[in-house]
Amino acid sequence: MHLLRLSTSFGCRLISGVVLSAVLFLSGCIEGPLRSVEDICQIFSDRPQWKVAVRRTAERWGIPPEITVSFVYQESSFKSDARPPRRKLLWIIPWKRPTTAFGYAQAIDSTWARYQRSAGGAEADRTDFADAVDFIGWYNQQSYTVLGLSPRDARSSYLAYHEGHDGYQNKSYRKKKWLLKVAEQVATRADRYRKQLKSCPL
Repeated sequence: MHLLRLSTSFGCRLISGVVLSAVLFLSGCIEGPLRSVEDICQIFSDRPQWKVAVRRTAERWGIPPEITVSFVYQESSFKSDARPPRRKLLWIIPWKRPTTAFGYAQAIDSTWARYQRSAGGAEADRTDFADAVDFIGWYNQQSYTVLGLSPRDARSSYLAYHEGHDGYQNKSYRKKKWLLKVAEQVATRADRYRKQLKSCPL
């Protein structure tokens, strides 16, 4: 009986330890909502790992942090699994999505595959923030090289990001007043983030 009690006690402690470890692990994986997406300092405070990823993107590709974060804000509202809304068949039935855009950066399948081959690696995931911002940096660096855009020109960079390099060169955005408005919003937000960064803790 004494050995049985010891065995039972040890078993209970073992199970309790496993359960506690699981709870701590899961609580570490679950992140609360961002307190403010309008303040880049607050975003980095809530997600320190994002700050590291954005800085790494700046070092690797030369894209300013404020532009990277402004792009993520516009493209996905910081949702890892964001997708374009489905079209409606007969105005009622959910149908196909307009594009294959997915993840933080709203990268389409073909462009993401090209990024994986040339810079990101086969394991790069559109739902991973670090991979997504690296993609944004990679794409924008090509915009700077191919199109001669300034790394500080958030408006033109976003138009090239949305329309593609060929579309930007053909000025397809001129026929899209809504897109021009969005590009101005991205630029305004990037400028606000840039100013906020000056007061962010190191």
